[in-house]
Amino acid sequence: MVEQKKTAAGLFGWLAGRSERSQEEVILVLLCLVSIASVLPFGLFRLWQQHWVSAAVDLALVMAFAVVIVHVLRTGRHRVAGIFVALFYTGGMLATVYLGGVALVYWVYPTAIAAYFILQPRTALAINSAALLGLVAILSVQLATLNLFTILMTAALVNLFAYIFAYRTGIQTRALHTQAERDFLTGVLNRRALDRKLGDYADERRPHLASCLLLLDLDHFKSINDVYGHAAGDAVLVRLCQVLRQHTRASDRIFRYGGEEFAVIASGAEPEAAGRLAENLRAAVASAALLEQRPVTVSIGVALMDKSSSPAEWLAQADKMLYLAKQEGRNTVRVAQHGEPV
Repeated sequence: MVEQKKTAAGLFGWLAGRSERSQEEVILVLLCLVSIASVLPFGLFRLWQQHWVSAAVDLALVMAFAVVIVHVLRTGRHRVAGIFVALFYTGGMLATVYLGGVALVYWVYPTAIAAYFILQPRTALAINSAALLGLVAILSVQLATLNLFTILMTAALVNLFAYIFAYRTGIQTRALHTQAERDFLTGVLNRRALDRKLGDYADERRPHLASCLLLLDLDHFKSINDVYGHAAGDAVLVRLCQVLRQHTRASDRIFRYGGEEFAVIASGAEPEAAGRLAENLRAAVASAALLEQRPVTVSIGVALMDKSSSPAEWLAQADKMLYLAKQEGRNTVRVAQHGEPV
């Protein structure tokens, strides 16, 4: 009993800390928990009634959902697990209708809808459509044509409406997500997106290639605002981001860290390669006409995103290197050496 309480407490603690998990992980785990709570009583009841085959189907589903929960908790890999859960739902529904007859056909409706919570709309539509074909094969020998057509039409309409709703919701969600994680002035990712991405790299369950964090700061930017005005300063920030996009790789991510300070995650780059990238960025900015009246330069600090450290330590290390670059006269790059203290 004590162990059960500890397990339950750990699971609820995981759900309570869901901000550290992706929304997909939380939804998948919750659906599996609800499915276990829904199917297990039927399995035990059928076992008690000695309906061995039906009980075996129910208990097999319970075990499958439990395995998915453990897998997601340990690895955080929810995409393939979601497909398997949808297939478990579909297979369980078809087996239930086959063994129990048309009286249990109502399971098709929650099964169809659940797929849209855990899968992309097109994938859910494909799996549900295949399930309807299987349902036709099972019920065609049990029902008159009109009754069969009625059931299939209602199931198909539920599937279609769920697809339309999921597709529309997905478009709206992506639009809101883009707005929430984009800097309105420069169009690059913002501090919220940086924190999320750093957390993703720090997640030990998700392997990433060795990567580095670059912090860039425009030199003497305050004087640009003071002398030429904030409109000119804003134009410099926009042009800077254009230069950064032109001289970073497709796999790199650019963020506005705050004010005139920007961050770049150099994905898959060791410190030496990240140092070369930083030097190329520094030179590109120095040679670009960000402001007609005077040259504009940047100082850059580079730190390795070592998984033995936290995102806060990565930022602190990169910020320390940036401070040293400015101390050395600005328009320069400093790269943290391996093992160098923050």
